Amino acid sequence: MATIKTGLIQMALKAETSEKPETIRDRMIEAHLPFIDQAGTDGVQVLCFQEVFTQPYFCPSQDSKWYRATERIPDGPTVKLMQHLAKKHAMVIVVPIYEEDMTGVYYNTAAVIDADGSYLGKYRKTHIPQVAGFYEKFFFKPGNSGWPVFDTAYCKLGVYICYDRHFPEGWRALALNGAEYIVNPSATVAGLSQYLWELEQPAAAVANGVFIGAVNRVGEEAPWNIGRFYGSSYVVDPRGQIVAQAGDAQDQLITAEIDLDQVREVRDLWQFYRDRRPDAYGDLTAP
Repeated sequence: MATIKTGLIQMALKAETSEKPETIRDRMIEAHLPFIDQAGTDGVQVLCFQEVFTQPYFCPSQDSKWYRATERIPDGPTVKLMQHLAKKHAMVIVVPIYEEDMTGVYYNTAAVIDADGSYLGKYRKTHIPQVAGFYEKFFFKPGNSGWPVFDTAYCKLGVYICYDRHFPEGWRALALNGAEYIVNPSATVAGLSQYLWELEQPAAAVANGVFIGAVNRVGEEAPWNIGRFYGSSYVVDPRGQIVAQAGDAQDQLITAEIDLDQVREVRDLWQFYRDRRPDAYGDLTAP
């Protein structure tokens, strides 16, 4: 039995959006610390936060103020703090923040820290939406990190971020690169796409024979009020069964024990990888 314990933290914004990004970051981190400590007490081995977890979801605006929310990875204060906490709790931590690569070049990124506190690398969000209420191209350059899989102390870990989840190619690329567990930190509101929340990721888990942890923020964020972030974070197994799920309206840590041996069991049963026909898929990657 290759069983590990996973955790997801969903949270509402803890400051007014009129405040400085640095102040908002400090308050969000302060609010996360008890949940991180609880995860450590509960024996969580792989922990993930929501998309850009130190800030509001500022993309309904096109306000360059939010460029000041960026941090360097791994040398910024948030990643450095999480390295300390990862080592303290012997816990892998996925840290989704707004990254500054160089002045004027910013990415929606998740840093991955191993259980000994070492920085393993990062994934940069690949697919960037630009629709009403989600003006992400104003803030984020499309990611160029490819499909890294991180060989952590407990599992082979992949990361996909929010809007990425609508694109099956990345799930497959991560699985082909060896991922057993893929996390998807998100910021998604009730309305048009909510019915997809419990449809796409279980389907991706089945199609690729992996576990997926999907984490979404909660509450409404003024002044934009584009809708209610409905939480409902969950972990789904390679059979598409949701094995743990949070509520829709409260700050919450959810945990789930996952048996990585199921990856082999499900893949041997369905044999999707044996029956793939990459030789026939060339047109799919044409511009």
